[in-house]
Amino acid sequence: MSGKHPSMRTPLSRVRYLGSARSGTDHFWKQRVTSVALVPLTIIFVFIVIGLLGRNHAAAAQILGSPFVAISIMLFVIASAYHMWLGMQVIIEDYVHSDHKLTLIMCNTFFCFVIALACLYALVKLSFGV
Repeated sequence: MSGKHPSMRTPLSRVRYLGSARSGTDHFWKQRVTSVALVPLTIIFVFIVIGLLGRNHAAAAQILGSPFVAISIMLFVIASAYHMWLGMQVIIEDYVHSDHKLTLIMCNTFFCFVIALACLYALVKLSFGV
């Protein structure tokens, strides 16, 4: 014997809730669009971080209080978190072969949301001095 127990599930029940064949193209394009958007946003983010090096809290808050800087970093955080969510979801769907796939997808969604929320909260707190 191969050590595997025969499944009593039908082929339809094994593929149900795993997405349709048509949703892959949408995922593909969203991932590509966010990666293209992240190119200039990452460059801007790196220049902002370089400008913040060696500054005290007041100077950093003043720089982050600029509308261009704050909006640029917010867009970078949102695009990065969304791109991370999409990428990890594809990895989980393609390479995880266990019954915990749905749990991992839910954990991925929760983790990406929490990371984005924490970054945005920190940025708003720093830029508005709250």
